[in-house]
Amino acid sequence: MPQLDKSDAKIETFLPDFCHIRIVFAVVIIAELLAFVLTLATPSARGGDWGYLSLVSIYIQWIALSSTATLCWLRARLNRLGNNGAALAAFALLLAITALFSELAYQVSQRFGHGALSINMSHLEFFSRNFAICAIASLLTLRYFYLQHQLKLNIEAENQYRLQALQARIRPHFLFNALNTIASLIRRQPQRAEEAVEDLADLFRHTLNSAEARLPFSTEVEIARRYLDMEQLRLGERLQVDWDIEAIPGDAALPALTLQPLLENAVCHGIESIGRGGEIRVRGMRHGGRLELSITNPLPAPGQEVQRRRQGLHIALDNTRQRLLAHFAEDGKLSSAQHDQQYEVKLRFPYQPCEPA
Repeated sequence: MPQLDKSDAKIETFLPDFCHIRIVFAVVIIAELLAFVLTLATPSARGGDWGYLSLVSIYIQWIALSSTATLCWLRARLNRLGNNGAALAAFALLLAITALFSELAYQVSQRFGHGALSINMSHLEFFSRNFAICAIASLLTLRYFYLQHQLKLNIEAENQYRLQALQARIRPHFLFNALNTIASLIRRQPQRAEEAVEDLADLFRHTLNSAEARLPFSTEVEIARRYLDMEQLRLGERLQVDWDIEAIPGDAALPALTLQPLLENAVCHGIESIGRGGEIRVRGMRHGGRLELSITNPLPAPGQEVQRRRQGLHIALDNTRQRLLAHFAEDGKLSSAQHDQQYEVKLRFPYQPCEPA
């Protein structure tokens, strides 16, 4: 796929999407908390007045919602400015809107003010006070958004690193076995050797060229089937696979290279360690918006499995568990259990259609 498509993708700064209802709701809550703080900080003659709190809330909410609407409207332009430019522009915009509403509030108070509507300070004092509060609150908020954005980038970078580590992991371990298998087939079954080379090329085309953080479930299954086809050349009838995954939609999103490493574990820590081999069962279930995928493989007799392999099993499972958590938060879970000489790994994750690349 052309790389230019990705370079032309939308540019985003650390500012969140102020058009999103979740961000708007957060702004309303923060503005109301600020109104409470300012009311409590007001001298006792007015600090306990609910009418005064209402006026402060209305005033701050007007500033907050107007700023949010303006930042939403200017989002595309702000994104083109980069982080520094967007921060300065947003800061100046918030100060300008605060100045506008401060002037409006003061003029209304001068003309109609009495009781709670009166402002008992000079024009300059009122203006400077609001300007200073806005500047401090805006700087703290922008700093918070920046730190959140940096955290998000760090998580994405770590996920990309884990994906690259998985891609590197499949190369030497599996590649050498596959090449040895193909070499043994060249003289005995040249046609099958040619098909094996095509399978190997197709598998590595998916695993090595895939830069997407997520892949549709159908692509994950295709990668897994290619891998199992190659392993079956080496293990023969010792490796049997039973698929029952019709319940899972083909467009369901999964972190890239989720299924293949789990099946590789089932082969290396189960089938390969058993002289007679065995069957790997892959089951898929759907419960409304929740999906469940289980992979079950037989285990060798107690004491026969190499300790090094068992350690590798836990590393792979922990890696997959962390990647599910990074993509789906608490909705993505991986569990494993052993019963009756069978080892089962279960993935639970929400159904989220994978966006086309």
